[in-house]
Amino acid sequence: MSPRNAVAITTIFLALLTITHAAPRRQQQQTAPAQPGDRRDRTVAAPGTPFHGKAYWQAAAQCGGVYFKLGTIYSENAIKAKVVKPDPAAYATLSKTANTTARTATAFFEAAEQFLIADRKLARDEAVLTYDAVATAAGERVKSLDTGAAAAKPCPELYQACRAAHPQMCNDRDALTN
Repeated sequence: MSPRNAVAITTIFLALLTITHAAPRRQQQQTAPAQPGDRRDRTVAAPGTPFHGKAYWQAAAQCGGVYFKLGTIYSENAIKAKVVKPDPAAYATLSKTANTTARTATAFFEAAEQFLIADRKLARDEAVLTYDAVATAAGERVKSLDTGAAAAKPCPELYQACRAAHPQMCNDRDALTN
C-alpha cells in the first residue's frame, strides 16, 4: 500500500471514528446535569480571559470540546477535498490541521481529567463522564470554522497559564504548537 493510500484510509477512518464518537456524546449531553462549582476545584487566575475564576477542569474541557469540533470540521472538509472535489493540496493542509486540532483537544481533555482526578479524587472514568458534558456543550456551539476559531482564541493563553501554575496537569509541551 502506498503512503498516500495509507494516509487516505487513515483519514477516512479517523473521520468515521469522530462521527460515531460524536453521536453518543450528543445524546449523553442532553441528560447530563449541570456541574456545580466545587470548593475543591482549582480555579484559573487569568484576569482578562473568559476563564478567570472558572475551575481549570471546566475551562480545559470547554477548550477541548471546541478543538474537538474544529477537528471534526477540518476532517470533513479534508474528506471532501479527497473524495468529492479532489484537491490534493487542500486535502494535505486540511488533514494536517485536523490532526493538529485533535492533538490539541486531547491535551485539554487530559488536563481536565487530571484536575478532576487530583482535585475531586474521581476515578478516570468518572472524570471523563464529568468533563464530557462541558466539552460537548462547548463543541455544539461551534457551527463553522470561524465560530470555532473565535471560541478557541483564548485557549492558548489558558493552557499557558495552566502550564505556568500547574505544569504537572498541563504537561503537553506541543499542545499549541504547529
